[in-house]
Amino acid sequence: MKNTYLFGLLFFSFVTLQAQKKSEDQPFTKPKVVVGIVVDQMRYDYLNRFWDKYQDGGFKRMINEGFNCKNNHFNYIPTKTAAGHASVYTGSTPKTHGIIGNDWYDKNEDRSVYCTEDATVNSLGTVTDAGKMSPRRMLSSTMTDQLKLATASKGKVIGVSLKDRGSILPAGHAADAAYWFQGKEEGHWVTSTYYMEELPKWVEKFNKSKAAENYKKAWKPLYDIDTYTESIEDNNIYEGAFSGEKTPTFPHDLPKIWNENGKFDLLKGVPFGNSLTVDFAEAAIEGEDIGKDNITDFIAISFSATDYVGHRFGVSAKETEDTYLRLDQDLARLFTYLDKEVGKGEYTVFLTADHAAVEVPSYLESMEIPGGYFSKKEFFDPLNAFLKAKFGSDELIKNFSNEQLFLDQDVVKALGVSATEIEEAIVNEVKNYENVAEAYTGTAMRNQEFTKGLASNLQMGYNFNRSGDVLLVLSPGYIPSSSRTGTTHGSGYAYDTHTPLLFFGKGINHGETVKRTEIPDIANTICSLLGIAFPSGKSGEPIQEVIK
Repeated sequence: MKNTYLFGLLFFSFVTLQAQKKSEDQPFTKPKVVVGIVVDQMRYDYLNRFWDKYQDGGFKRMINEGFNCKNNHFNYIPTKTAAGHASVYTGSTPKTHGIIGNDWYDKNEDRSVYCTEDATVNSLGTVTDAGKMSPRRMLSSTMTDQLKLATASKGKVIGVSLKDRGSILPAGHAADAAYWFQGKEEGHWVTSTYYMEELPKWVEKFNKSKAAENYKKAWKPLYDIDTYTESIEDNNIYEGAFSGEKTPTFPHDLPKIWNENGKFDLLKGVPFGNSLTVDFAEAAIEGEDIGKDNITDFIAISFSATDYVGHRFGVSAKETEDTYLRLDQDLARLFTYLDKEVGKGEYTVFLTADHAAVEVPSYLESMEIPGGYFSKKEFFDPLNAFLKAKFGSDELIKNFSNEQLFLDQDVVKALGVSATEIEEAIVNEVKNYENVAEAYTGTAMRNQEFTKGLASNLQMGYNFNRSGDVLLVLSPGYIPSSSRTGTTHGSGYAYDTHTPLLFFGKGINHGETVKRTEIPDIANTICSLLGIAFPSGKSGEPIQEVIK
């Protein structure tokens, strides 16, 4: 009888404890910090190409402890830096958030505008206009905005990047701060009066330190250059040299070429710029008490030096390999710092890119792989001649940007011809031009629904009020450039769209998938993890496998 009583008591206690535990379970995860990382111009294959040389604490830690989305893509055109950052954080595409490029022709202002320019605010931390920036041109909210709303602004949000657009757009509209690096003579981290009236003391202290000055040193290979077998020979004709250098080869003596390359601007184009970004991010975490309470904070970090290096040296350069090996060390340093200051297992990280990049087209040509250069002159000379013959004017095209043609509507009206007729005539004409793979009218983008292929990508990048009247798609491997060195990006082909997407930390499963995921899925996954509302322009979906 006594044993029966004891058994019943134990069973009742077990059931009670389980019920209490279940009642305490929350349908969301509450990390102390979310760390959003965007690596500018990172191709997915850089994870695999340099795997054997990575440390255990950087990329490998994210993959070994977290979740790897192996088939992650951008689902729109153009794949440019500003559009990429906005899409990652809004969970949507340029069609909705309106950031259709880094710059674009504004039809209302009749001029080219920059994605974050804002004449209504002033600079802080610089005597230049480099701080006259804000997120006001972005038309939808971000996951960081949604965190501010969900926490009644108690959760802190900070953006950090060498590039203004790499910090401002991720930080969102309601951020506590976004900081970017002003080079040239200053070498300071700056912001704008959009966020605050004066720089915090910790930022002033950082700017007065020798943090940036300490990186004014020679850039040598991290390891024996002969072991960089994943890259082509160091001295080749496909890479661009720094001003003052005779060849694009290691070592790069930064003090010697300092003045000829914009002084502190030079740090943006070498891997030390990424190291400086981590230095400042750690100072921000400490200075703003990030992760010190039970309300989730968010720090958005974008590594921009990778993009400058890629544009100058290309995909297969030893400098690019060295940059990623050093970035891996910087990531390991950042994660170790977070382990100590926030707590291991108390923060959540995602890492992706704002776009990838094509192999240097001249290098592709040498390998007999399709690729090359799109000549604007060879395109516009016959096109304008055609327009002159058909419509009586060779001044119909007012602007060409992001591979989009904008018609001069005043000229169109004066001719008494419908804009749609001119759009269709241009499309029918340029389909015969060399290295133009596809072309679509703005009218088609507005009135038809494309569900697959490059046309669908164009439509997801087409903003009703801001995009052009005719949209071009160049042939695979072709870029609109006159330089035969270095690389770029912007297309809807896999070499520009396939980027890494890694998650790790609190609330994240360990695993991988080859199922297609898309950039707008990231914000919606993080919002689902945190149990907060999706961004206002949401088009992506949460990635179910990622979240515990």
